[in-house]
Amino acid sequence: MELLGMYPTWYDPTLGSGWVLGVIAVIHVLASHTSVGAALVFAWLATVAYRRQRPELLEYVRRYGVVLLVFSYVLGSITGPGIWFSATVASPRGISALIHSYVWVWATEWVFFVGEVVGIYALVYLANKVDQKTHLNLVRFFAIASWATMLIIVGILSFMMWPGQPAWYDQGGTLNGFYGPYTFGQVITRTAFMLMCAAVVGGIVASRIADADFRNEMARKLAVLGIVAAVVAFLGLQWTLGTLPEHAREVMAVRLPAWFVTSLWATFGGIIAYFALTFLVPRVLSPWLSVAAAVAVMVFGIWPEETARESMRKPWVAGQYVYSNQVIGRDVPALGVQSDLPALQARGMLASHPFVPEGLRQVTAANQAEAGHALALIYCSNCHNLGASGIRPLGNLTAGMDEAGLAGFISGALATGAMPHMPHMPMSDAEAGALAHFLKR
Repeated sequence: MELLGMYPTWYDPTLGSGWVLGVIAVIHVLASHTSVGAALVFAWLATVAYRRQRPELLEYVRRYGVVLLVFSYVLGSITGPGIWFSATVASPRGISALIHSYVWVWATEWVFFVGEVVGIYALVYLANKVDQKTHLNLVRFFAIASWATMLIIVGILSFMMWPGQPAWYDQGGTLNGFYGPYTFGQVITRTAFMLMCAAVVGGIVASRIADADFRNEMARKLAVLGIVAAVVAFLGLQWTLGTLPEHAREVMAVRLPAWFVTSLWATFGGIIAYFALTFLVPRVLSPWLSVAAAVAVMVFGIWPEETARESMRKPWVAGQYVYSNQVIGRDVPALGVQSDLPALQARGMLASHPFVPEGLRQVTAANQAEAGHALALIYCSNCHNLGASGIRPLGNLTAGMDEAGLAGFISGALATGAMPHMPHMPMSDAEAGALAHFLKR
């Protein structure tokens, strides 16, 4: 019997695999975005410091660099592998798709990341120990390496949404996969957002400056940077949303709550209000206020943005050809990849999945509930909790249907791929009945 190249399913009944990955990713994004933004800020401040003979600016850069070492590079170095580990077990075929397409590009990103690590250590520990030109070149090297890592990762993240050019499916090629209108909007938006994060976290360092005049000066500099960056990020986001394909707009309309757009406006308004306050009344900047602002950016800025990005690419997880439940949903001639859908339509999932127990390969009256459970785990658990609580619980979504009606819905809309925000899930009538029976127990 021919089996598909599927993997075991990781199911977390409390949060769901997506939220476990999301929590780790949000912490990592704040750390990494702050690092890249701060690297650009350091290059600016160091240049001003050397040209105008402002050693206090260099001391601020050094102290901020120490914060980056502890916050961004320690925390980021923990959560980065955490993303890799959780993404691999949650979506092994999705990670495989990225590695097989962009392994050398990812290797290049790691080279730049090593440059980042060397750069931040040199920036902090060689301050006042090397000549000005050498130190300034080190700061600029750190900025270039940091921004380059962002540029590469944005290309990969954009491909995860959809290939930049439709020709990628037939022709392949890194540039076809990376670069499209969505990619460039993301580069501008993320660069501006990184500068905004750097301004927020930089306030934590500025609030500890003993000299009141210099503290007020830095509070105002960071406030201007933060306001400009927030405005550019918002405009970049509007451009990015304007590049979305029609199906992404449909998915966003279905999956995102009605208050989402309003919350975005409120978040940007709150960020600008915070920076306006610290500009007009710089003495209010304190460690507690700046830490609260950083937490607010993470909770109300990064989390919704990452959630929206993950939502709009559904039901796919990589390149618009690997579904979130690991089924390959279309042919990719450039990679020699063939869709799993014909095999699933011919044999069903239970007979095709290599990790389904032998006793569940055929649905019987005795194993119907257990077979339905297996189907729910494979097809549904990447996005839904299987009970009546947790994240998008299936029990609530099917509450208005009886078992026969639910079986008809599964064998109709789901098994034929008629719902744009759901994967195409071919099932035999027996499998649809088993899934409905499990969900309505």
